[in-house]
Amino acid sequence: MRFNIQRHYPAMQPLIDLGRAVHDAGRLEPALIQLVLMRVSQINGCAFCLDMHSKDARAAGETEQRLYLLPAWRETKLYSEREQVALQWAEELTELAGAEPVSDALYEKATKVFSELELVDLTLLTVTINSWNRINVAARTIGGNYKPPARAAH
Repeated sequence: MRFNIQRHYPAMQPLIDLGRAVHDAGRLEPALIQLVLMRVSQINGCAFCLDMHSKDARAAGETEQRLYLLPAWRETKLYSEREQVALQWAEELTELAGAEPVSDALYEKATKVFSELELVDLTLLTVTINSWNRINVAARTIGGNYKPPARAAH
């Protein structure tokens, strides 16, 4: 590890607040959020974030099969249309060097399954996880030891 992210959390508070605001707004389904966090972290090769979000997703009830097939989401029927559009949006926003990232065609498809505010939330979610991936990759944060928070009994 190059530097300890937790020691510098005060400097990262705006990013923490942004992520929390998107989650707390409740406009995006928890399962969709976890899929986006996982997929972007896969693209960016962030072991810490993959460890964290795979465990959080499983703790929230996500299936192993959907997590395992996530890199090949286009080739399965396991994801809803809304999830597929969210994954495509997140991928194109993450890989901006593509031919036409976040194309007009994708935007049109997205507006059929997301409200404008939901699409803003999806964009902020993608921006936030890309930021965390880059911070963790730069710090060389080690993945594998994350423990999800205990869930409250209902």
